[in-house]
Amino acid sequence: MRKGLIGGLVGVTVAFAALTLVGCGEKKEEQSSSTSTTSESTSTASTGSSTSTATTTTGTTTDSSASSTGTTSTPSTTQEAAAPEGGELHIYNWGNYTNPELIKKFEAAYKVKVTLDDYDSNETMLAKIKGGATGYDIVVPSDYMVAVMIKEGLLEETKPNSMENFKNVDPRWVDVYWDKGRNFTVPWQWGTTAFTVNTEVYKGDINTYKLIFDPPPELQGRINMLDDMNEVINAGLRYLNLPRCNKNPEDLKKLTDLLMGAKKYWRTMDYATIEKLTSKDVDLSQQWNGASMRVRLQMPTMKYAYPKEGLTGWMDNVAVLKGAPNMENAKKFQNFVMDPENAALISNFAHYANGITGSEKFMDKDMAEAPEIVMPADAPAPEFLPPCDEDTVKLYNAIWTELKK
Repeated sequence: MRKGLIGGLVGVTVAFAALTLVGCGEKKEEQSSSTSTTSESTSTASTGSSTSTATTTTGTTTDSSASSTGTTSTPSTTQEAAAPEGGELHIYNWGNYTNPELIKKFEAAYKVKVTLDDYDSNETMLAKIKGGATGYDIVVPSDYMVAVMIKEGLLEETKPNSMENFKNVDPRWVDVYWDKGRNFTVPWQWGTTAFTVNTEVYKGDINTYKLIFDPPPELQGRINMLDDMNEVINAGLRYLNLPRCNKNPEDLKKLTDLLMGAKKYWRTMDYATIEKLTSKDVDLSQQWNGASMRVRLQMPTMKYAYPKEGLTGWMDNVAVLKGAPNMENAKKFQNFVMDPENAALISNFAHYANGITGSEKFMDKDMAEAPEIVMPADAPAPEFLPPCDEDTVKLYNAIWTELKK
């Protein structure tokens, strides 16, 4: 079990009795519409809006978690001004996930012009990189996607473990399954995936997936699921007490029957979880813990669940693409985000823990006791889920295709 302490903000003092490394998992950040702009962008961290501070191609985001429109352009296509003496850095990150103050600070420290584009899923990012998108230096893949990208030779071995600020990385996040010893990546943020419930509408026990798969009358037709194959399938497998990364035909029939039977209770399947809840379009949404906190700050009746059947743990990581055009600046950025004060800037914006020791001193006070961040002592330990094999993925794809019809 994981104990609820301020150390949960950095993944240090939290007691991971064990991080269960099973199954196939995936995490999607709260997303925003992504467009290209050539005018200088501004944003306010308190509203959750996130945009680049650069004056070249940037990913414009909104306070909602709406999925990406896919209209971001490759950063190398827009050159409106000469690069500063420190050169450039092109970052491709999840939408609504990068603190503009962090970018400003990096630009000032190294005299580098930063551009930021955003994506709505690991798969969107991977497809764009494999499709030949050029010009990006930094990407921020989730744990399982790091493993995929290393295997496919898409990431540069930058040796973060030899960088000056690596001493600040919580030892629990060094020998991780996706990058053992940290030869390629550094921590960005980590969290969990479960769901958020409006307790003004449903007043019973929320800590069970029964609310999603066999909901009470007041929640029927009022549920949003993530448009995310792995998160939906893994939730179903947990509810049925079946193993993750499951190829057993009998198990998969049970899973399919469960999902198809529950579908009639779901209003939508959408990444726009914050918007769905705050607009009262739904009263329950599958969601990530930091996004849930952002919802609660707007609507105090919203509560994040810790389902007794289990929940997904994930970590997003700063990685440098193979042959990045601005390699040295990319390495500087990796080292930069391992500084505790800079890591706190990241967490204070998106409301997730970061994996950097000492960052708690710079955290906003509301993070220290947030129930979405500080897990109850009796909550199940999150599962960090490596990628499934190809055969399992094909079986999952078939189930997902049928469910989405």
